[in-house]
Amino acid sequence: MGESAWLIIVAVLGVVALLFLVMKSKLQAFLALILISFAVGLAVGMTPEDIIATFEKGMGETVAFIAIVIGLGAMFGEVLKVSGGAERLALTMINKFGVNRSSWALGIAGLIISVPIFLDVALVILMPILYTLANKTKKSLLFFGVPLLAGLLVAHGMIPPTPGPIAAATILGADIGWVILFGFIAGIPAMILAGPVFGGFISKKIHVPVPEMMNEQAAALADLEEIDKANNKKELPSFISVISIILLPLVLMLCNTLAPFILEEGSVLRNILVFIGHPYAALTITTLLTFFIFGTKRGYSKDDIQEITTKALEPAGIIILITGAGGIFGEMLVASGVGDVMASTMEQVQLPIVVFAFLTAVLLRISVGSVTVAMVTSSSIIAPILATMSISDPMMAVLVITIASGAVIAPHVNDSGFWMVNRYFGMSIGDTLKSWTTLATIISFVGFGICLILSAFLM
Repeated sequence: MGESAWLIIVAVLGVVALLFLVMKSKLQAFLALILISFAVGLAVGMTPEDIIATFEKGMGETVAFIAIVIGLGAMFGEVLKVSGGAERLALTMINKFGVNRSSWALGIAGLIISVPIFLDVALVILMPILYTLANKTKKSLLFFGVPLLAGLLVAHGMIPPTPGPIAAATILGADIGWVILFGFIAGIPAMILAGPVFGGFISKKIHVPVPEMMNEQAAALADLEEIDKANNKKELPSFISVISIILLPLVLMLCNTLAPFILEEGSVLRNILVFIGHPYAALTITTLLTFFIFGTKRGYSKDDIQEITTKALEPAGIIILITGAGGIFGEMLVASGVGDVMASTMEQVQLPIVVFAFLTAVLLRISVGSVTVAMVTSSSIIAPILATMSISDPMMAVLVITIASGAVIAPHVNDSGFWMVNRYFGMSIGDTLKSWTTLATIISFVGFGICLILSAFLM
């Protein structure tokens, strides 16, 4: 057996073993990635010293960037959540659009809210609004829920600073500004088709009433205005302040990306925009402003803010470690030479990198369930191949969105989000598959289709 064939076998067996450990053995993804990285290094004949050096390089280069970004983003999102920012955004959007067009309002609100707040948390916060709308209009809960879920999933999977896109961008070395830009370009059409359009269709096919166990709570909130009082004894923050603080880091990071194209080198303004638009600076500025506007000004003490932000770092720590372990796995594939062999094989079968990236993410998403883990692992497999190719910054960002598109496809029984939707909507497993799984699959294929079109111009 030739060396190249052995390297491919090792890579395939490594991925299969990883899936087995996560799915069957229920081993934590962080430890599973560490073990498989050791196994790959030993299988290809690397010395113990080389394996350890590869571990340090893979973890160090990945976590050095992502730890700061995810940590700041988690604190910013938690303060915004506690202050009632998510409720204010959703309520204002519904009031502006009107109840009859609330599906559009909820889709847009979900797209914005899930940028700073994790999808599952945002869903829990906003469910009372969905229950109230469903009771008031007598429509299926899916008419309101599907657009909201579509918006939340698009932002969760495609738009930094959410963990998955940040992790994939870090591992691939993609520019965050380009990822944000292409995330919106692919995500907005995906949200529209999977949200208001599909939601209007599926809600006529499946009538989902407010679950009995939630009916008492929903009945107590007969009017949307009452949710303001029920969710927070204090007045909710203003819509302008909420939308401004969420969009601020995205705008700053886009300025960082676009400044070199529109301003002369050496320009003072260009240097300022590049600095404040770096993810470190952009999120630090946003986080500090959030502490002041949504914390101090709303009566929270320094101890309250410290407690809130410390709590926010707990889930962030898990994501950072998993991403770091994914970086180790990717670096091990590079150091072992697997990446070169995979790139050569892919070229021989004439499979475009954008298609390979999507299919890899799809396989991992369906297998392991988690969007973030699927994106981290897919990026780690793709990165060694990209290291052998000459790819522009915009195209690298398109590949991040391609991976994101594959990683959101077909949530089913191995995904915690599947059971959360199933429980809060009070649906059968079959109806959850027809609604939640289908809307996620629509997002996946629309996102991939747009990435294919973009790649035709950027490759």
